[in-house]
Amino acid sequence: MPYERFLSLGEEETAGSRFASAAAGLPVLVTGAGGYIGSALTKAIAAAGPSRLVLLDASEQNLFEIHRHLEEAYAHVPHEAILGSVTDGSLLDGVFRRFRPSVVYHTAALKHVPLLELNRLAAVRINAMGTYTLAEAARHHGAATLVLVSTDKAVNPHSIMGASKRIAELTIAALSGPPFAPSGATCRMNAVRLGNVIGSTGSVVPIFLEQISGGGPVTVTHPEVSRYFMSRGAAVEAILATGATGAAECAGRILLPELGEPVRIAELARFLIENAGLRGGRQRMAPPHISIRFIGLRPGDKIEEDLIYGTEIREGSAAGPLQVIRTPVPAPDELHGFMAQLGCLLASGDLAGVMDAICGMVPEYQPSS
Repeated sequence: MPYERFLSLGEEETAGSRFASAAAGLPVLVTGAGGYIGSALTKAIAAAGPSRLVLLDASEQNLFEIHRHLEEAYAHVPHEAILGSVTDGSLLDGVFRRFRPSVVYHTAALKHVPLLELNRLAAVRINAMGTYTLAEAARHHGAATLVLVSTDKAVNPHSIMGASKRIAELTIAALSGPPFAPSGATCRMNAVRLGNVIGSTGSVVPIFLEQISGGGPVTVTHPEVSRYFMSRGAAVEAILATGATGAAECAGRILLPELGEPVRIAELARFLIENAGLRGGRQRMAPPHISIRFIGLRPGDKIEEDLIYGTEIREGSAAGPLQVIRTPVPAPDELHGFMAQLGCLLASGDLAGVMDAICGMVPEYQPSS
């Protein structure tokens, strides 16, 4: 298994994507625009020359950084920085009315599995209800394309993060296609299911490197744990390729990039320890004696991830190496009823009710205790 890619921390340039041209000359909205993936995606889109680029982020600092970058590097591209959440329907309504985005890339999400096990209502509110609120706004205002960035953790989930992203996938698949906007326009929606992105904020590689620099130990949950990984450049390419997939038969589908073989986390930790002196072009140093300590699976963790459900059907490929996956979805009326119920449960803070509702919609979900 080649591990050298883990030494770059995903710093490769992403602006030259061959699929970014699909956004050229169009108004584009990126949610989570200042995040690790969102900022790289925003830069790639800006390089393609959209007619306007709308940046939405709930983090003031992240939004400030990406807005400042566009001011310096892409001042010729009209862009707007909007501080707010995808759960704010009134805000989204105003954004769509004012800027009329044709293409929407939805990267905004909560993602840290153990933390979200302690904050389940927040996970469902942002990842599930936020996606539904955004999808409804996009449909009502006549956006042409919406791309949801999903995760392999949405497949047979053990965590509320994965289950909430599965609800987001079902939302996109169920609401794609039929005209809803007053103009009769159809919004094509797809989800792209990514693996772990190397170097993303709070992910395993930066944590391991921090532990190594501090002399260890490096903490791994379980000796057999494995995960699928991809570079930030590959993630951006997959997202843009999903947005460029114009075939009507792909509407409402989940697209899956090539992720290769899963990586054993314990082996990755050993590699990073042994090559601690190779990052940044430095000479190799004799590795210090740093141990690996196994701490046990945390709430929401799995030994290994799955890429597709047993009930899903592979329907060929699109936009290069993306596999087209058809997933069973609820009827739109069923989804609307579920989301109305979920909204009431969230508003009242009824965690038990929320969990029951999520388990009903995602029967494969195995909640942690």
